[in-house]
Amino acid sequence: MKKIILLSVSIFLLATTSYGQSKEYQKKKLEKITKGSVFTKIINRELPAHIVYEDSDIIAFVPLRLQARVHLLIVPKKEIHTINDATEKDLKVLGKLFLVAKKLAKENGISETGYRLSININEDAGQSVFHLHMHLLGGEKLGPMVAQKE
Repeated sequence: MKKIILLSVSIFLLATTSYGQSKEYQKKKLEKITKGSVFTKIINRELPAHIVYEDSDIIAFVPLRLQARVHLLIVPKKEIHTINDATEKDLKVLGKLFLVAKKLAKENGISETGYRLSININEDAGQSVFHLHMHLLGGEKLGPMVAQKE
C-alpha cells in the first residue's frame, strides 16, 4: 500500500511541477511529502511546540527560528501541501487562517501597528515544509518583502 501511495504522489508531483521546479527541489519535495509533515507531527503531539492557538481546524505556534519580534505559524490541521493543492472543500479552513491571524495579531498587540501575513509556495518562494502554513510577522518595522527594483 505504501508503495502505491509513493508512486501516486511521485506521478502527481512530476505531472504538476516538472516544468517549473529544479530536479533537486522536486526530489526534496517528494521525500518530505512521503516522510510526512513536521507540522502534522506537532498536531499529533509527536513533536513539541509552543502552541498559542488551537481549535478543530487550525493550530498556531511559535516557530523554531524567529524572523521578527512576533512570529507565529498558523497551520490548518488538514495537510494541504501547497495552496496549489487546495480545493473548494478547503474554502472554510483557508478563510479561517486569516481570521485566526487577525485574532493573534490583536492578542500580540500588533493589529494597529501593522503585521505581515506570508504564505510561501514552492521553490521560488522558498517553501521548505510542504504543509500549507501562514507566517504572522510583526512587532517591528519589517521592510520590503523582496528587493525593490528600480
